[in-house]
Amino acid sequence: MPHEDPADPHAQATALLGTSAIARTRVDSTSSARANRRWWDADAAQYHDEHAAFLGVDSPDGEFVWCPEGLHEGDWHLLGDIGDLHGKRILEVGCGSAPCARWLAAHGAYPVGLDLSRGMLERGLAAMARGGPRVPLVQAGAEELPFADASFDAACSSFGAVPFVADSARVMREVARVLRPGGRWVFSVNHPMRWIFPDDPGPDGLRATMPYFDRTPYVEVDADGTPTYVEHHRTLGDRIGEIVAAGLTLIDLIEPEWPEWLDQEWGQWSPLRGEIFPGTAIFVTEKR
Repeated sequence: MPHEDPADPHAQATALLGTSAIARTRVDSTSSARANRRWWDADAAQYHDEHAAFLGVDSPDGEFVWCPEGLHEGDWHLLGDIGDLHGKRILEVGCGSAPCARWLAAHGAYPVGLDLSRGMLERGLAAMARGGPRVPLVQAGAEELPFADASFDAACSSFGAVPFVADSARVMREVARVLRPGGRWVFSVNHPMRWIFPDDPGPDGLRATMPYFDRTPYVEVDADGTPTYVEHHRTLGDRIGEIVAAGLTLIDLIEPEWPEWLDQEWGQWSPLRGEIFPGTAIFVTEKR
């Protein structure tokens, strides 16, 4: 919903971009990319005010947190055992301020972080300037990766890029293209069933209001009807179909349970909702 509450953590971006309404409408790749580049540039400061500590953005070596449920790559090894990361070239798609890429570098990998937003990347550069491993950052979209074929050993995305592109099937094909055979591609997104419910961490967020099969994007617009934020929905079947069509094999699908130790809300994620249905889907795939 539009971020009209001045206490809302996205109020600064809403005001800067002039967001005034919701428009459920189709949005092409160019318009979606333009809107989301502007959104994440405008929201970078407030986003980090709220989430930087949880994500480990300012820790010396970064951290690799997969989702609001707190799954850490150091515990789950979705990209492989920590010892196996050494010397691997790994692409992080939608890296934001790149705490995941920095964590990978601290464990011997050679990561590259890619993101559409200059504001988010600059936050990552600021964190690296204070010490710790440095990683190359590239400003580009996920639907057309600026890398050669078979140039990476693995790729990952922690809530980056995939929900914000109009053509996520193309992202899957592009990642498959830049991976070497046997390379692993792991990405986390909002669990598709969350589309059914309002983005509310409280009791109102337990009431189904949207058809699961309605794939019309969620779009926030300014007074002229220009998109200022776009998020795209795909069902679980859609995601799996795009993975397979790209020449990837689905190895695992993880639906994290809400941990007992975590009482922190993150937007629509909350202990109340997390005890009832999943908030995140993590797809673990490999290139055939």
